[in-house]
Amino acid sequence: MQSHEQQNEELLEMLSREGVLINVSVRYWRAAKKLKPEDLGLDLQVIASDLISLGHKKLLKKDALRPFSLIESRAHALIESNTFPFLGGLGHFLPNAKLEEVTSQLDSLEREFTEARDAFIERYADVREEALREWANVAAGLVDDPEQLLGTIHASFPRRDQMHDRFGFSTYLFQVAAPHELSLELVTAGDQLAMARARSQAAAKAAEKIREGAEGFITDCVASLRQQTAQLCDEMLKSMQTGTSGVHQRTLNRLVRFIDQFKAMNFIGDRQMEEQLDRVRREFLGQSAEEYRDDAFARQRLQSGLQDLAKTATDLAHQDSRDLVGQFGKMGQRRFHLAA
Repeated sequence: MQSHEQQNEELLEMLSREGVLINVSVRYWRAAKKLKPEDLGLDLQVIASDLISLGHKKLLKKDALRPFSLIESRAHALIESNTFPFLGGLGHFLPNAKLEEVTSQLDSLEREFTEARDAFIERYADVREEALREWANVAAGLVDDPEQLLGTIHASFPRRDQMHDRFGFSTYLFQVAAPHELSLELVTAGDQLAMARARSQAAAKAAEKIREGAEGFITDCVASLRQQTAQLCDEMLKSMQTGTSGVHQRTLNRLVRFIDQFKAMNFIGDRQMEEQLDRVRREFLGQSAEEYRDDAFARQRLQSGLQDLAKTATDLAHQDSRDLVGQFGKMGQRRFHLAA
């Protein structure tokens, strides 16, 4: 009989084949400087630091950096909508079926980011001078010593030749794997044995944690896709009931896109849920919204079909999925035997 440890090892092996961990880092100059008491003419000795937090001062109006914040938001939204959180947010698991699409869109966002960075740096001198003039206009009304505040503001702006390093857009892909050992850096002979033991213990502990987390992660992925199905059906039904014209084409198109997305994200092989979605596509998505609006009987069938799908998805989301998890782990064995 297969041990729990062996099953976790198989699950981890299948995860490494079915997708990667992805992380996106978007860095840009935030144009903010932490306030100090002296900036506002306050005495550091009389401020209760455990009660008062001065926050940050904005060096520029937020519109100046809006292109970067929008790109950052789009990048994170892209990752969130096409991945599963791995081990409590340690990483984002991206199924192979979505890899090309997501990395292509990230490449496009990186090009946008680079163009926005170059344009900002090109006009940086003018932006800085305009900001300093605006600060000069308001400083007198903020503090007793405006010159001191203006000096602090001026010193907070980096030089133009320093700006390039303040911006960066990077995509990182990692393989899902448990560490076997942690490599030794150059240490003294006396410390090497103790260091080797410590690193070996750390590697074993990390490997055990990742293996144990594999089953829970896959279970969560199954439940998440099923819950998303139920949520979408509920939202569609609400839209149909509250809308003035009943059924909109964009509502039907949303379900079409979701089914395609489900198939791409379904690296676990949840055939039961996928078959339900395929049935809905066959029975209800061959008609247009206009046809549904003109046919009360068809419209009622659509509503009943969505209600049934929502109930099925909710029931499946709360079912024990250990059999499905076990089948996922055995996929690796079957593929190995077929390859041999």
